[in-house]
Amino acid sequence: MDPQTNATTGLSEKQAQQRLKQYGKNVLAEKTHWVVAREFLTSFFNPLILLLLGASFISAFLGDLTNFLIIFTIVVLSGSISFFQHFKAENASKKLKNKVILTATVVRDGETREIPVTHITVGDLIMLSVGDLVPADAKVIEARELSIDESTLTGESYPAEKEVGQTKSGTLFAGTHVVTGEAKAIVVSIGIQTALGKLSQKIIEEKPQTAFDKELTLFSILIVRLVLILSVFVFGVNALFHHDIISSFLFAVALAVGLTPELMPVIITISLSKGALQMEEKEVIVKFLPSIQNLGSMDILCMDKTGTITENNITLNKWEDANGKENENLLLFGKINSFFQSGFKNPLDRALLSHTSGIAISDYTKIDEIPFDFERKKLSVVVENKKDQPFLVTKGAPHKILESVTSYEVSGKIIKLSKQKIALLLKRADSLAADGFRIVAIATKQIEKKSSYSHTDEQNLTFLGFLIFTDPVKKTVAQTLKQLMTFGVMPKILTGDNIAVAKKTCLDAGIHIENSIDGENLHMLSDAELAKHVETTTVFANLNPEQKAKIIVHLRKNGHVVGYLGDGINDAPPLKAADIGISVNNGSDIAKDVADIILMRKSLQVLIDGVLEGRKTYANTFKYIMMSLSSNFGNMMSVAIASLFLPFLPLLPVQILLINFLYDTSQIVVPTDNVDTETTTRPQRWSLHFLKRFIFVFGPISSVFDLITFAVLLLFLHAAIPAFRTGWFIESFITQTLIIFAIRTRRIPFFTSRPGTALIASACITLLIGLGIVYTKIGSYFSFVTVPFLFWIILTVEIICYFTCVEIAKIFFYKKSKL
Repeated sequence: MDPQTNATTGLSEKQAQQRLKQYGKNVLAEKTHWVVAREFLTSFFNPLILLLLGASFISAFLGDLTNFLIIFTIVVLSGSISFFQHFKAENASKKLKNKVILTATVVRDGETREIPVTHITVGDLIMLSVGDLVPADAKVIEARELSIDESTLTGESYPAEKEVGQTKSGTLFAGTHVVTGEAKAIVVSIGIQTALGKLSQKIIEEKPQTAFDKELTLFSILIVRLVLILSVFVFGVNALFHHDIISSFLFAVALAVGLTPELMPVIITISLSKGALQMEEKEVIVKFLPSIQNLGSMDILCMDKTGTITENNITLNKWEDANGKENENLLLFGKINSFFQSGFKNPLDRALLSHTSGIAISDYTKIDEIPFDFERKKLSVVVENKKDQPFLVTKGAPHKILESVTSYEVSGKIIKLSKQKIALLLKRADSLAADGFRIVAIATKQIEKKSSYSHTDEQNLTFLGFLIFTDPVKKTVAQTLKQLMTFGVMPKILTGDNIAVAKKTCLDAGIHIENSIDGENLHMLSDAELAKHVETTTVFANLNPEQKAKIIVHLRKNGHVVGYLGDGINDAPPLKAADIGISVNNGSDIAKDVADIILMRKSLQVLIDGVLEGRKTYANTFKYIMMSLSSNFGNMMSVAIASLFLPFLPLLPVQILLINFLYDTSQIVVPTDNVDTETTTRPQRWSLHFLKRFIFVFGPISSVFDLITFAVLLLFLHAAIPAFRTGWFIESFITQTLIIFAIRTRRIPFFTSRPGTALIASACITLLIGLGIVYTKIGSYFSFVTVPFLFWIILTVEIICYFTCVEIAKIFFYKKSKL
């Protein structure tokens, strides 16, 4: 233990501030300027870019300095733009994360207070209870039935029991969380000096892959293979039949660079960052950018009912003893339990304490506590009155309490509890639950004074009665849930509450219940049976956290993209198990820490707004991929075919790179594009099969018109080599820029689907710059010449025919497509 830390009063505020200056803030490793600089250089560490630079250096060595300078300039500009956009996106993401502040409970100057986790310092005295995150590495000095989930560090799913001592069992690690019990501990390490901190650099650099990322990786591999195969083919043909090896190699590498969608990661990051900023305006904070893709794909939303479907405005409605009569003694002991329990006070506790403010408990003092856990579903405190008589006061779920009672109290008399009476009490509890009430049972007994107490003391209790609470359904929830289902997201209720309460709440909220099951019956199902049940069951009740996670795992195995909305200390396992974990800003620290997305207020409408923004983001990301890859594949096919017949290179390497640079620059605004309404009305799912079909349909259409251009230039206009290259450059970059507007939508472009203003402006600027280069002195550096006016007339007709063919192809393509 830190010698300067008082085990009762903690550090003084002055000591804490001095140590904050000495040790710094309690934060894990973050990206430094050196890492940013490395990422800038990494923008150029594309194998094809390196090949191109190597080939251009060879050209410079052989005396072609002009070619080298142009290629080098274009590559540097392209990489710099890529880095700058990525850097902006990272900063936006960091600002959003800073909006979610985790706090910890510390004792300073003898006062217990909540402070930001980042302000914890070495020597701080921290207080922990169920659901709390451990903010730093610490030594336990007091503990009661303490167990810690250390899966963050060890991967072990079973909680580790902790006790006071100098061994590992007495050490708490940052990033873990309390499963049961409570503790007082002294911080020994913070930030990067903690066990988690030593792994933090790896955590920063290795983010988990979403389903979208995995499919995108597979597709990128496919494209790279196609590019390499066709590039090798083009190189071989030109080297064997037409040109020297160096110029053929330079051309093939430039072609590969020009036709590879190397800006894809940047466009995706920009799109996600824009989506995150848009979602912030809807009061949705995105902690992990790739989660937006999963939000757009989500087709099942699992959630608890409290505060989501209900108002979360719990009030004590009534209370009754074993004979159904109001009993002030019941209220007294209920308040004693809620008042003296340490740690998290749930809404039921707060409702009880506010209702019983006139009931005095000054005659009682706390001796000990038996903390809550999700298996027992009980919490007990041990108190004594002025007569020095210790009492154990237990509250919990009715069926759990009634398992532990042997008598009941009515009008001050203790009566033995028969099986028939227990059956009647259980029936009464079920009846209240069926009417939508939430019920807490209270029991007590006199107990001998001893040094410590455990859950084994919660036996032979005397039943006092039921505390009956109401939490009305939100007035707008039925309409909101209907809207959610209209958007293709099916709600499922996963709750720890009684099944009757859950069903009544769902019915009041307008949720059609296909089937329901409780945790006890769920436990009896095999994995195969559970996989079937999760599809047809709407309400899962009386669940523990592990059962919630198991249900989500089976839904995901069945092919669903699953979201989980939860804010409680028992929601960490299902939040981790879901494709997308969603919590709220006033939720427990562990829930906010695990979640991918934070709602600034707990509202399904806020979540729906977030889903729609996620789908728009997903749609624009997918739009870029479709446009870029279909166009690039078509161009590569054109060059491969032309290489078989032309005795010269159809384009110079610098001309290919210029087309690539102009096109990629114009695409950076795609994330701002408008999205068709039908794109947001259903979950968006990545489809590798869809993209393959799209490329192999629209790529060849592009190639056909490229070949027509070749024929016009050679056979009709009898163009010389410089004019041929200039003509194809003009045709290629104009059609590639304009076809964006056709491919971006299933509808008729401009007439029934208006593109974003920024996209229109970007296309116009790109066309002006491209034509400006051709028709100014700059063009001579790229070996451009003037083309005849007749070519422009033919090209205009060609563009009209090209658009017409694409629109006709879209009709047939989307009729067969399920996406």
